[in-house]
Amino acid sequence: MFNVQTLNKISPIGTDIFDKSKYAVSDDCANPEAIMVRSAKMHDMTFGDKLLCIARAGAGVNNIPVDRCAQEGICVFNTPGANSNAVKELAICALLLSSRKITEAAAWAASLKGTEDAPKTVEGGKSKFAGPEIAGKTLGIIGLGAIGGKIANAAEALGMNVIGFDPYLSVGAALQMDPSVKIVSDINDIYKNSDYITIHMPYTPQTKNTIDAEQIAMMKDGVRLINLARGELINSQAVIDAIKAGKVAKYVTDFADDIVLGEENVIVLPHLGASTPESEDNCAVMAAQEIIDYIENGNIKNSVNYPNLSMNAVGTKICVIHKNVPTTIASITTAVGNEGINIENMANASKGDFAYTMLDVTGDISASVEGKINAVDGVIKVRVIK
Repeated sequence: MFNVQTLNKISPIGTDIFDKSKYAVSDDCANPEAIMVRSAKMHDMTFGDKLLCIARAGAGVNNIPVDRCAQEGICVFNTPGANSNAVKELAICALLLSSRKITEAAAWAASLKGTEDAPKTVEGGKSKFAGPEIAGKTLGIIGLGAIGGKIANAAEALGMNVIGFDPYLSVGAALQMDPSVKIVSDINDIYKNSDYITIHMPYTPQTKNTIDAEQIAMMKDGVRLINLARGELINSQAVIDAIKAGKVAKYVTDFADDIVLGEENVIVLPHLGASTPESEDNCAVMAAQEIIDYIENGNIKNSVNYPNLSMNAVGTKICVIHKNVPTTIASITTAVGNEGINIENMANASKGDFAYTMLDVTGDISASVEGKINAVDGVIKVRVIK
């Protein structure tokens, strides 16, 4: 029986996927083999020696100590694309909110409750809330993954001219985009040519303040900025300074901080990007599937700290997480071969400092075999799956 610990409320559509004869899912189990999490902070947690994987029901993993997990042999998954439609819809809403002064107009209209002749006052005051249409305007998208690509297609359908930048754009993602979307190789082209800019990229130390004062200075006067990805991607103070200077017309963000809250021409949302029942269901299902495939088959898909790798085996699988250093694979296969075990097939992949090797073998796998593989310099964790 494998124990799966839930650190947040996870949609039952996801947790119900687990076979009750193999898995026990609860929020209070000790030393689990897997953890499912949404937003709970895990950096101060101590992990048990049985923990194999952590699945984040969402895209961002900055609440998880990813690097420490890699060192301890714990595979960290996320669920890219599971919430992409929810974020796409909010991004389209943000485009309209940034243009049409909808929130301001609604608040003003509500303030007239109880006044005399409110309908006439509303009609007479509507000119204060005029704003431009998005059709015919240029939308710049930074990041064209599962979310950015869907936004690009939706914006094109709404009559916008769309330009996008993504240095890691996959062939599959490119093929799913409207052919009218113009892909640029220089991010500065986004800054210089866009009426609206929305950012959809992961947060890392390298992507912090992707939009700062220097980038804003390149932009058109009256540009409108949208950030539904991560707060740290855009420098809040630089945006507020630009709004007060008349450079930026509007800023819509899903991330509150004390700098942006209560500021004129800033709309702050309470992190609503993936807050739909459909998105939560999709994320939970994908997270559960990732855990099951890894525990039962050793397959890795959507890992953020180890390489993705899958294998269909005819015999027993030996799965080895190890450092990505020379001679390690040779030492692993030698340790297996010296025990009289035949390797039918082998697969290996690396990601940064870490690698994952899967061996399809025939023969008796004793505890001593695992011990000898574990003794190989650079090996972090060994699992035998029969």
